[in-house]
Amino acid sequence: MNNLYNMIMDIVTNSVFWGPILACLLIFVESLIPALPLFVFITIIFIAYGYVIGFIISYILTCLGCFFMFYLCRTVLKNIFSKKVRKIEKFDILMKKIDKISLSNLVLLIAIPFTPAFLINIASALSEIKFKKFAVAVLIGKVSLVFFWGFIGTSLIESLKNPKILLIIIIMLIVAYVLSKIATKKLNIE
Repeated sequence: MNNLYNMIMDIVTNSVFWGPILACLLIFVESLIPALPLFVFITIIFIAYGYVIGFIISYILTCLGCFFMFYLCRTVLKNIFSKKVRKIEKFDILMKKIDKISLSNLVLLIAIPFTPAFLINIASALSEIKFKKFAVAVLIGKVSLVFFWGFIGTSLIESLKNPKILLIIIIMLIVAYVLSKIATKKLNIE
């Protein structure tokens, strides 16, 4: 694992052409393959490009990966899922709960760093959630998630010693929740 990390870091930081492309691909592909560790890729990008550029790259590509996964599942799997799996009563009950999830709760699910994003993307795509609602939730929620992994990943030991960073993350989750409430009213989502 250490050799893979060193190889990726070497390519990302030393290659003018391949570095940015690899960084972009790692973040985007992670949305499609859940076994890949997003926090490692965000950390690498933050280390390679700094906090500002690393955040921008990670945020944009994480959001694009979520949108692509949502679109892929909605167009390819939803009809199959609706015809076969939703006929099972327990799944139908679960999907009805997902259909009715509020924007604020969806934002919080997306913003919490340890929530499996691929499950949220797939469940949202297979449910009746409108893309507008999903997109707003992703755009708001991924800010704190990327911030969390960028800062915690690059300075885990410092973060544990410095409670200010953890306090900032908690404040960002609260801000994400408040923004989702505002977006619900302004964009008429629910």
